[in-house]
Amino acid sequence: MPANDLLDTVDFVRDRSEELLRRFARSHRGVAYADLRLEAVFHRSCFANDGEPRESLEHENASIGVSVWCEGQPRTGGSIGVGQHGVEIGGLARHANKLMPAIRASLEQAYERARAGAKAKADLLKRHGLKSLGPSLDEPLTAPAIRDEVAANYRDDPRTLDPQALKHLTREASAAICAIGPQISYNMVSALSEIRRELFASTEGSVITQVFAFSQGDCYVVAETPQGHQEIYDTFGQQRGFECLAENWRDELQPNPDLVSFGVAIAREATELAAAPILKPPDHEVTVVTDPHFNALLAHEIVGHPSEADRALKMEAAYAGRSWLLRSLAVNEIGKVIGSPMLSACSDPTLRGYGFYRYDHEGTPGKRVMHIDRGVFCGFLNSRATAATLGAEPNGSARAVAACYVPLVRMSNTFFMPGEDDPAKMIAEVDRGYYVCGSQTPSIAESRENFRISARRVYEIENGQIGRLYRSGSVLGDSKNFFMKVDAVGNDLRLIAIPNCGKGQPMQAKRMSNGGPTLRSRARLAGG
Repeated sequence: MPANDLLDTVDFVRDRSEELLRRFARSHRGVAYADLRLEAVFHRSCFANDGEPRESLEHENASIGVSVWCEGQPRTGGSIGVGQHGVEIGGLARHANKLMPAIRASLEQAYERARAGAKAKADLLKRHGLKSLGPSLDEPLTAPAIRDEVAANYRDDPRTLDPQALKHLTREASAAICAIGPQISYNMVSALSEIRRELFASTEGSVITQVFAFSQGDCYVVAETPQGHQEIYDTFGQQRGFECLAENWRDELQPNPDLVSFGVAIAREATELAAAPILKPPDHEVTVVTDPHFNALLAHEIVGHPSEADRALKMEAAYAGRSWLLRSLAVNEIGKVIGSPMLSACSDPTLRGYGFYRYDHEGTPGKRVMHIDRGVFCGFLNSRATAATLGAEPNGSARAVAACYVPLVRMSNTFFMPGEDDPAKMIAEVDRGYYVCGSQTPSIAESRENFRISARRVYEIENGQIGRLYRSGSVLGDSKNFFMKVDAVGNDLRLIAIPNCGKGQPMQAKRMSNGGPTLRSRARLAGG
């Protein structure tokens, strides 16, 4: 070293990680476990508005995160303390004389925190005459050693992408939106392409590298007509290179048009909606047919977040709420019917959606987790610690937005599973109801046991035919009641890229996919 490519620092540390962790554990009393995460990122983005290029950005960064589990003194009950530490090191990661001391310093910081935690637990046990605080707090967690390398999937490497290509694409898309007509009062188009490389190494013998390519397009359009005003923001993304922005991407579960076509379609929709009347909802429950885009937000808010074990165990109660699926370890919905037998939902990081990964940030393999199986709630996404609390197997769902952050339990590709019904027939069977398309803003109860989710478009259904278009409509539902009344599930599963799911404090915004097929249920509507 120094390395020319910042991503090469991952190889440099990988080759030294086992010896580094081994020496650390041997030289520090009581270390039961330690792990090291390193991430290097190259990012390129730009945006245009109203047909003119505005800003281009290129940057790279590297960050470090470590965890240490330390056993206290046997005379104090041998309590386990956990310490974590993270730091952004940026371009200094290219220099071994900066990078390696930073890693060692982080391990020292985490060790001191772990020792302090072990002592505090021992004092708490003694003060209250307890023998244990539970398995997730008393025992070092173990997992088999894994050695693997996972490559990224792209044609156009973000590092060699011509910045002018990204700039031209966003300007072209923004100009095409302007050309729709004078109804378009403002538009903004952005695009990014990045590559990130991750290392996970542990004293258990795991050494894992994963490389991810991300490309994403975003459009924001404001349309105004004499009848009204409409704003639409939408995004698409793939774990691919620039090719998925410049070309139609014909993926089975998560297809997208090119960025120009995407922006034009949003602008036309905004123009049509600005001229449409505001929904005046009926004062009673109605049949609603919801499309995959709407169901992406429903799956995200009502299935995904409540199925994250740290939220269910109330680790976020003061900040982001609890879960309607687990009131306590004794009172919960595990194994109980919460929906129609036609309804199933899962999280699956092995699918090539925006939330794909092979291993989480604790070195645990990701796998499909069933949340709802034919109406019955099955279980939670977890970390190694929350799995121990729930008496479950770790399922590889602990991830951080960057190595310097503490991993949280996060969704991956979380969606309602497809059924066998033809969506057109699902609509044709409705005498009177509403077809709800697209999603905008969620308003969710503290435990997510009920919701109001606004739609982009709401159509009347009369005698099985789609009728008049309305704007400013929302679906209101009790979560369990809505799920129980699902009476048809389409065969048109689609995943929608979610670029900015926020969780934690400090906030971590993570990328993932959500979605589902067309669903039919009953709910109330709101308008205005």
